[in-house]
Amino acid sequence: MADTNQNRSNAFYTLLSLPATAMGFALSVQIAALSWILSTKYDLDIHEVGWVWLAGPVAGIIGQLSVGYLSDKVWFWNGRRRPFIWIGGVIAAAMLFLLTKLDVISSFTGITNMVIIALFVALLLDLAINISFNPTRSIIADMTTKGEARTKGYTWMQTISGAFGVLAYFIGATLDNYFLIYFGVGLVLVFSIIPPLFIKEPRHLTPDETDTEKKSSEVGIENKVELWKLYIAHAFTWLGVQTMFVYMYAYIEAKFGLSDSMNGKVIGYAFLVMNLVGFIIPKFILQPLGDRLGRVRVHLACLFIMALAYFACIFFAYSPGMLYFLMFFVGIGWAATVSLPFAIFSDKVPSDKMGWYMGIFNLSVVIPQIIVSGIIGIFISKAADLNIIFWICGICLFISSVLWILVKDKPAGEA
Repeated sequence: MADTNQNRSNAFYTLLSLPATAMGFALSVQIAALSWILSTKYDLDIHEVGWVWLAGPVAGIIGQLSVGYLSDKVWFWNGRRRPFIWIGGVIAAAMLFLLTKLDVISSFTGITNMVIIALFVALLLDLAINISFNPTRSIIADMTTKGEARTKGYTWMQTISGAFGVLAYFIGATLDNYFLIYFGVGLVLVFSIIPPLFIKEPRHLTPDETDTEKKSSEVGIENKVELWKLYIAHAFTWLGVQTMFVYMYAYIEAKFGLSDSMNGKVIGYAFLVMNLVGFIIPKFILQPLGDRLGRVRVHLACLFIMALAYFACIFFAYSPGMLYFLMFFVGIGWAATVSLPFAIFSDKVPSDKMGWYMGIFNLSVVIPQIIVSGIIGIFISKAADLNIIFWICGICLFISSVLWILVKDKPAGEA
């Protein structure tokens, strides 16, 4: 693996992306199937589904920070990030499997309240995904240098992960969500366990030679301000995106009046379109545009397009086909969201504390998830018109695109 690391071949970037792909696939299964299975098989109401989605992010706050900190400091099983990728992957696969067995758990434990059982399984699933997402993203920063190579690492990650995300939604739409869940169990296990065996992690993490503060592993005052701007801007992105993920099924159910199985297929096709765009354009469009025009400029432009697409859903998504068309443009913002911010962020923090700062950065994802499930969900459940879902999505993405204007990045074209 050492030669591959040095040459930074496409095979190297692909291998480096597979652990993140495992967690991305688990998240895709969760997005496609969790709300659907809770409402159709277990008859949970919309606000109860929101509470289930709330469980994981609450635990994720602790998991992100603790695992990020520990993965910077420890070394066991011949790796720093590897042990946490393995542990999280195994737990995530197990919890995906148990999503289809909540009634069995109820019979075995004697707990008749399905919300409690769903909360427990969702808690462990989301916690496992959060535990693993941190090291799977940190390892990319560990194995690349700042600038163009790191941008390529994260855009390549989204290309590979996004391709499998498309596969997830294709399976859910054309076969069924149960097959998707079982397929996900196997893929998460394989991609989280095997690739780390072939990634030779550096034994010691030191600040990059390109760091302006070469002798310090602390973030400078100016960068701390920049990081706060980035955190807040990214948080508004996820307020909108998570609202879509959690409550899309309710919107589709109210808008089109289809059967439960058809609602599941519409969700699958909608997110398939979004992820199809999401895996194609990071590597082939966003990376070269970011190098040429600046990553922040490209990112905020993509978010603005996403905001417009959300607003368009309110007025023009009068059929599933039109919804799929508009999800194409939503996918432009999604492609940027899951690739560019990580490259921008990782260039602002010291490499030897990447896990800790990645944990802090991911709070700008999990805290919005808590707000969406715990506050926005109650508001949506009482709304007479579920177009409110896309009003919230659009407004949040518009605010985010404006806030990203305040975030500084390296000059365009600088490696």
